[in-house]
Amino acid sequence: MTTGEATTNKPLWLSIEEAFLGLAPEDLSGASLEATVQSIAAKLDEAGYNVSKHGGNLVDLRLALAEMSQAGRPLMKDLNTAIAAFSLDDVAAPFATADKLINEIAATWPSFKNSRCRPEVIRMVEERKLELLIEKARGLSGDEGIELLLNEGVDHEVITSAMEITEEKLKEVIDAIAKRKAERERVMGLLEKVGDKSDVEKVKFLIENDVAEALILELAGVDQGALDGAKKAMEEELKEKQRLAEEEAARKKAEAEGPSLDAMSPEEMLEHIEAVREIMEFSDKENEIRTMCEQSGLPKAIVDIAVSDPDKLDELEKQAGG
Repeated sequence: MTTGEATTNKPLWLSIEEAFLGLAPEDLSGASLEATVQSIAAKLDEAGYNVSKHGGNLVDLRLALAEMSQAGRPLMKDLNTAIAAFSLDDVAAPFATADKLINEIAATWPSFKNSRCRPEVIRMVEERKLELLIEKARGLSGDEGIELLLNEGVDHEVITSAMEITEEKLKEVIDAIAKRKAERERVMGLLEKVGDKSDVEKVKFLIENDVAEALILELAGVDQGALDGAKKAMEEELKEKQRLAEEEAARKKAEAEGPSLDAMSPEEMLEHIEAVREIMEFSDKENEIRTMCEQSGLPKAIVDIAVSDPDKLDELEKQAGG
């Protein structure tokens, strides 16, 4: 097929260079050279390129073949070897990496510096970067690999295929990332409120607002010492609050129970005993007696005796002068 245009997206120069990978040394010698040119041109024609009947394309083929003969090896051999040796750091910036690679290869193959080669070299570098990202992602634990690819902007279809996960799983990870982002934004908002406070005060404020320790260390700009100091201060404050609460509870309990027997005056003792006896005329059940005594504000010390040893009320009454 010689339509005048390639039926593939692959550029002609790359198809030419790839065709050279299958050549043997004898294909480039004397009488065989022209036959090699015509054979490659025919194969390229069949692939959808117009080479045999296109002067410019045929010249490009001859020039590329001459460069390969001079170098003693196919250009693609060096190009593929260089790309395969790249690490993730090497391909962090694909455009810059491609330009550097083109300059290095062009030292042996001058025509490689032609601008038409650059887009394809960039594509190769980007493909290598994707391969390395997937390789790294597969070696990470949990959802870290999926998150790595998402953060690198890898297409979702590529991620689900490369990591062998469902779309539902991918969405789950995306939602988790969104939640973490929202939490970070919340923490940054909290930090704005305590921007003029000490590190310990900042940390206390964040802990009180349920911020994880790891996020505090990352976003608050504090060290572990400040975190530990804040936690210790909060523990002391909590102990003090508990102490005060216990004191208050004891005070209220004592207030509710009323004075002890020793603290009552004889007049108060007689008054309370009389009130208890009046209540006991209505009921002889302990729970009912206690309820009515409590409602009447009678001291617990008198009530306990009334329900456990009623006869002792007579003794107390006598002691009080009744």
